[in-house]
Amino acid sequence: MSRVSLVCDSENWGGAEVYLTHLLRRLPGVGWTPSLVVAEPLAARFAPAECAVVPLARHTAEAPAVRAALAAQHPDVVLVNLVDPGSNAAALAAARSVAPTVGVLHLAGDTGAGARRRSLAALYGGLAAVLTPASGARDQLVADLGLPPGRVHVVPNGVDVPPDPAGPAGRAVPRVGALGRLTAQKGFDVLLAAVGRLTAAGVALEVVVGGEGRDGDRLRTAAAGLPVTFPGFVTDVRGFLAGLDVFCLSSRREALPLVLLEAMAEGLPCVATDVGDVAATVGADAVVVPPEDPAALAGALGVLLADPAGRVRLGDRARRRAVADLDAELMVRRTSDVLRRVCGRSARGTART
Repeated sequence: MSRVSLVCDSENWGGAEVYLTHLLRRLPGVGWTPSLVVAEPLAARFAPAECAVVPLARHTAEAPAVRAALAAQHPDVVLVNLVDPGSNAAALAAARSVAPTVGVLHLAGDTGAGARRRSLAALYGGLAAVLTPASGARDQLVADLGLPPGRVHVVPNGVDVPPDPAGPAGRAVPRVGALGRLTAQKGFDVLLAAVGRLTAAGVALEVVVGGEGRDGDRLRTAAAGLPVTFPGFVTDVRGFLAGLDVFCLSSRREALPLVLLEAMAEGLPCVATDVGDVAATVGADAVVVPPEDPAALAGALGVLLADPAGRVRLGDRARRRAVADLDAELMVRRTSDVLRRVCGRSARGTART
């Protein structure tokens, strides 16, 4: 079996970290022995067989602890989870000094200008490959950082598709749910504005927003007087989704968010903003609205809240889409194929740094 080390250099838990849990569980089934190097803030959230805990290196100039931990694992290839193009540069450089390195860019972002962009271009140019779940991030890497198109691979996200989907909960007062980091990126303030419009129009609903983050206090203040609760970090995602009648993704920016795919796999009707590859992936099997548009979001939610049978039909379509296209097994096999090609080049002496 070939050895792959996964690097998690983040202080917040979200879809990018859930992605790593899928790899850790499933890569052994396709011929890999995975290990993990994880920043201390998230170490307790992982439970792999082999795990090295290091200080958070995000936004630092160097990551000697990451390099030492990787060297001790003797990987054939390293996969580094990237929060955005520039924030994990130190971890990337450390990984490149140990073994051929693949970056996974979950979200497009600021690549800077001038010297900063040239530095990022040199760093990414030394990677064996880059994976991203969405075409927008791929286009940015090619256009802004000059990466050869053949070295950037779009591998859509995948999730566990349960054999027993929950479907809409069928509550007398329908419950809308959202889940993610409580940050501006996720657009929960837009959701609150939409809920305000719905309640002002006399629509009966409950809203639950799961997650934690730096904007939590501000969002709770903004939700005063609205039928909205914030349960905090959600450890049982399936249990959370099972209590919903509608799932809502209100984000301003995404690539292809795992939580939306998880909701579809559970047979929930979904309303999502048109960000990243969401529209291309869900097709007509979810309702897609413009980002940062409370009126459009309220309108889409209002239609579903008034139509229990329509919620069931849309949830059934979402489930079928997830079964056909969104299973994590497919994502892991595609990822493994890229890692194999990197190892093959390394064996011929062309990929190691």
